[in-house]
Amino acid sequence: MKKRLLILGGTGDAAELAVRASQIAEIEVVSSLAGRTQQPFTPKTGTVRIGGFGGAVGLAAFLLDRPIDLLIDATHPFAAQISDNAAIAAAECNVPYLMLVRPAWERVEGDRWIEVAGHSEAARALLGQSQRVFLTIGRQELAAFAGLDAIWFLMRAIDPPALNTPIPNGKLLLARGPFSLEEERQLLLEYQIDTIVSKNSGGGATYAKIVAARELGIPVVMVQRPPIPDVEQVADVEGAIAWLVKQLSGL
Repeated sequence: MKKRLLILGGTGDAAELAVRASQIAEIEVVSSLAGRTQQPFTPKTGTVRIGGFGGAVGLAAFLLDRPIDLLIDATHPFAAQISDNAAIAAAECNVPYLMLVRPAWERVEGDRWIEVAGHSEAARALLGQSQRVFLTIGRQELAAFAGLDAIWFLMRAIDPPALNTPIPNGKLLLARGPFSLEEERQLLLEYQIDTIVSKNSGGGATYAKIVAARELGIPVVMVQRPPIPDVEQVADVEGAIAWLVKQLSGL
């Protein structure tokens, strides 16, 4: 009888994992997407559900009712709430649980990073030093920068912000990565950007902006990742597949 795997997704890694896991004969894949973007990374195989669970309690009920045999959290590194809920629900339901956490970017020679703990701190870091800012944190945190009237912002997001969301003065650019180094370099020069604000998302899809900033000597206000549950983790899809094989073997 097949084992049912629930992948908490919405990332490129999660979509790739769904395809790879579906190729394992003993696995049935169910992918769950939060539905926060209009065009999410939708897996091309398995069952897909969209929407929240209703916290840890709702997720635990889903794990038991479905029922789910294995759980992998491959959500965005900044999706802290769902990861916390998943850890709680998996423990309560005694479901083997893994987090696929892509490595964070690390500062290298030439980087001019200002590391901050959150978006409010990032906004404060811009005061008195920045005039034209490339804001690459998505649409949900734009309000934290709305009061900085002396700064012009180029805001890049996958989808537009919700109606009535306060947003800072500037231009909204809708686009999804990956972005090339040439594209990012040209963007910074065209809009005369003097500072970038970025989440430390890791991965390669948006790292070109960090390289471009390094080459042009532009400082980056880098929002650090929130804490994650103390559970078993792997850094890539290969590691997640190895974990699945291990679970199936009963080791």
